[in-house]
Amino acid sequence: MPGREVLPSTLRRSSDKAQDTWAKTHDSAVETYGEGERAHRTAYAAVKHSFEKVGDHWEQKGRKGPSDEQAAGGGPARRAATAGGVDANASKEHLMEVAKKLDVRGRSRMNKSELVGAIQKANNRQTARARNR
Repeated sequence: MPGREVLPSTLRRSSDKAQDTWAKTHDSAVETYGEGERAHRTAYAAVKHSFEKVGDHWEQKGRKGPSDEQAAGGGPARRAATAGGVDANASKEHLMEVAKKLDVRGRSRMNKSELVGAIQKANNRQTARARNR
């Protein structure tokens, strides 16, 4: 199935560039691995190299590169923790800006890993709200 037809809702609310990245990677992965979870994971990995999830959509990152441990290593045999689209490799200052944008309470007292977790939760809440509209 073409990537545009199975585009996740968070990407439908994102820029055309984010959508194109996901769809092209998904279509290529389907040719290689077949339709299914692996093609979707591959497409998300490509998106995470240039975009980060902020609330219920994806925004372009200031730099390209892996967003978390799983995106850095990848591969079907290697499973590492994923930050759910949060750019866990970003600076603490950047994470504080994202947390402020998402109105994360208590962010000024959080360390970097706590910020990543709090942003993930805020993203999940906003995505759930957007899906229920």
